Amino acid sequence: MKRVFGYIRVSTVKQGTGVSLQEQKEAIVRYAEKHNLTIMQWFEELETAAKQGRPLFTRMMKLLRSGKAVGAIIHKIDRSARNLKDWAALGDLIDEGIEVHFAHESLDMDTRGGRLAADIQAVIASDYIRNLREEAKKGLYGRLKQGIYPFGAPIGYRNNGSGNVKTIDPTSGQLVLKAFELYATGKYNLFELAKEMYELGLRNTNNKAISKTTLSKILNNPFYVGVMIIKGKSFNGKHEPLVPSYLFNQVRSILQGKTNTKAFKHDFLFRRLLKCGICNYSMIAERKKDYIYYRCHTKNCSTKTIREDRVLEVLKSIMGKVQLERIETNILQELIEEVKLDWTSKEIKLAEAIQMQEHKINQKLERLTDAYIESVLDKEAYNIRKKQLLIELKTYQGKNKDLALRKESILRRASKYLELLNSLIDSFSSGIIEEKRRILKIITSNLSYSENKLSITIRSPFLEMANRSLLVSGGHARPIPRTGTLEFAIPATLGDNQHTHKAVKLLPLPRSIPEPHPPLNLPSQEVDAFRESMRELLDMILGFFEEEQRKVDQGLIELEDTLLHVQEDDPDPEHRPRPVPTNFKRLRA
Repeated sequence: MKRVFGYIRVSTVKQGTGVSLQEQKEAIVRYAEKHNLTIMQWFEELETAAKQGRPLFTRMMKLLRSGKAVGAIIHKIDRSARNLKDWAALGDLIDEGIEVHFAHESLDMDTRGGRLAADIQAVIASDYIRNLREEAKKGLYGRLKQGIYPFGAPIGYRNNGSGNVKTIDPTSGQLVLKAFELYATGKYNLFELAKEMYELGLRNTNNKAISKTTLSKILNNPFYVGVMIIKGKSFNGKHEPLVPSYLFNQVRSILQGKTNTKAFKHDFLFRRLLKCGICNYSMIAERKKDYIYYRCHTKNCSTKTIREDRVLEVLKSIMGKVQLERIETNILQELIEEVKLDWTSKEIKLAEAIQMQEHKINQKLERLTDAYIESVLDKEAYNIRKKQLLIELKTYQGKNKDLALRKESILRRASKYLELLNSLIDSFSSGIIEEKRRILKIITSNLSYSENKLSITIRSPFLEMANRSLLVSGGHARPIPRTGTLEFAIPATLGDNQHTHKAVKLLPLPRSIPEPHPPLNLPSQEVDAFRESMRELLDMILGFFEEEQRKVDQGLIELEDTLLHVQEDDPDPEHRPRPVPTNFKRLRA
């Protein structure tokens, strides 16, 4: 009996787990028994025949040419080849005298008619694949034109089944956004950012560390701003963008080398934030053993060094005074919900009044049109009056829209402010360097050190929050400034509210800082009074953000300059080059 190979194939792994392979195998075994052939080896391939270079098919062809078997049995012609190059290779084997049998087709490959019939079926199989590929492309491009991404979701998004829009993953999505934000600072290369994101918890689809290549693909992928690019063609996606377009463009500029960024070898917490109180230059950080020291490098300046942990100790003590207690957080959240409802009812009344004015203007426009039609007014007078009424109508419509947006903006910023105060110390302690610096820039406007004295200027309304005990206790003998800043001098012991104004001499830096004040415990009869005090505190907070919004509306400040829009990469306006001494000579190393 002749010894032959048996070759069976399916296109996908999923098909391989079904009955297709078994049915092919049984058909080949029956054919072999009928024609007295012995199958010495099986080749089971999970690969489409439309592509060239199938590993098992190529290996079988080499073994046949080396004489390991007299031929091969294949289930059908389209199981052997759906591209004409592989079919031509099979034809060469037949011409060399190697037997090729097809279990499904009764074709004699040794005759001219049998070869012709087989060639026709091979061409049809190849055309079938070509048509299938074109139809698949039509389906894919149809989905893309609908704004649906037909492939696997990128990291940061979730797959929701075929034909559905990808949605942002609440966990990995925020980490991808953080990767864009960190890279936009210009302080990370891809290798350092990959390590940082691994520590923050970002993983690839196999739950392994993100490589530099994968991270580069993420940062270059416009899918995150809502644009899908497939083979050079752009499509507008229906999915929610994860990254703002300005941030994506900023990252792309850095990747393409169009942004002049400076990476810092050591990004210290108080870099360009802590200044010398005498010469007003930034103090320079140096790491020595286990500590970081800041000192002034100006020649002949008397300012000594200060350790970073000592400054942090003082700042955390102040944050403890600013941070809200649990009872305060609960009451303020209830009150702000009441304010939202109260403002909603007021907005409805104001909107009704504005709509009434709009209705009156529309009636005037109708009467004006009637007067023009009846030739009571000439065309010039009609156009002048119509223009005036339309401008007045647009003004009222703008007021209606601006009113809702203004109140929404104020409440959103106030809620964000209270959210920050609720976990201020934890957010600062657990944050990375950039997050800590942002919190410091939001809370403080000046940090200076000189002659063993640390001066910290607190922004409003954080200053008022630090002194809220005066408001809560009902004492108004020492009024709290509602605008501007108040300079904190750190006394020998903290906890007794010994805050001094700018005119008062600064006190020495304490050697130890006690813990923040303990949680408030109020008797039940004082709850109402305390709630009223919290209402006054919320009025102060809302008043601050209303005043801030008024300045934005009047163009006195930009929205980017408001309290909660402080960015880490803002330039330091007071950072000036240190003067070089007149007799200075640089020495070569």
